[in-house]
This record gives sequence, C-alpha cells and structure tokens, in this order.
Amino acid sequence: MALGLEAKKEIVAEVTDVASRALSVAVAEYRGMEVADLTELRVKAREQGVYLRVIRNTLAKRALAESKFTGMDDALKGPLIYGFSLDAPGGAARLFKDFSKENDKLNVTALSIGSGLLGPEKLDAVASLPTRDEALAKLLATFKAPVGKFVQTINEVPSKFARVLTAIKEKKEAE
Repeated sequence: MALGLEAKKEIVAEVTDVASRALSVAVAEYRGMEVADLTELRVKAREQGVYLRVIRNTLAKRALAESKFTGMDDALKGPLIYGFSLDAPGGAARLFKDFSKENDKLNVTALSIGSGLLGPEKLDAVASLPTRDEALAKLLATFKAPVGKFVQTINEVPSKFARVLTAIKEKKEAE
C-alpha cells in the first residue's frame, strides 16, 4: 500500500522524535521471519524499553539525518527493523542478540551509539553494556569498598590489642 506524503511526514517526525530521545540504535535484517516471530520480538521490545519500527529505508535516512545517529546511510539496505534503546544504551543490541539465538533469520547489520556507525561484529560489546541500575550498583560498590576496608582496618586494631591482652593473661595464668 502506497503511503501519502502526509503519512510519510508523520512517520519521519515520529522516528526523528524517538531518535532524539534514544541512547542507541540497532538495525537488523528480518528477511524470511514469520509474523508470529516479529510479534514476539515486539512484545519483548516493549518489556525492555526498546522502540521497534519497520520503516522504509529512505524515510529512516531522513529521520536519522536529523538526529545524532547520522552516518548510518550506507548500512540501510534491505528489509530492516530499527530498534531504538530508550532506557539503556545496550537495550536494542541485547534484544536482537537474544532473539537471534532463537531465530537465525534476524541478522544485525549495524549499530550506533551516538554518532558513528558500528558494524555487526560489535554486537556483543554493545549488548554487554550495563543498564542504568547495573551501572549505579557498580558505582555504589566502588564507593563502598574503600570505606568497608577502612572500617575493617580500624576495627582490627582494638581486636588485635584484645587478643594480645588475652594471650598475656593466659601466659601469666599458666606460670
């Protein structure tokens, strides 16, 4: 079904808006996938805070040209599904990586975090980026570790002193 000019403008505006809020974008070719598989992918995307959209590549090029994901034009060939990570930088990459384990017809073709194009070989690296909560937990653990060691060291001084006194007392009682 052919889209009218107004519908195309709405699609470009919507994708531009999403791209402006997104932390990263992953693009995958879905040639040969069945509708049930795509529906399952969309459900998982909603759960993980990833915006998925199948749009024409020409419209995607226009939308991405006005965002921080410029430079992806060369990778936009074939039937593609676009995943925009809204919550975590590695959200869309993680979604596509996990889903491609079950469905070999989903092939990631390009990734972008901010400006610049990353190839599909960087999928594992991008997918392993921590979520916001994981990053905050690691940061808090990093802050907590020196304080814990300091408290342990301070607590060790009176404990060692008490052990020495106990040893002296036992030695005196034994004599």
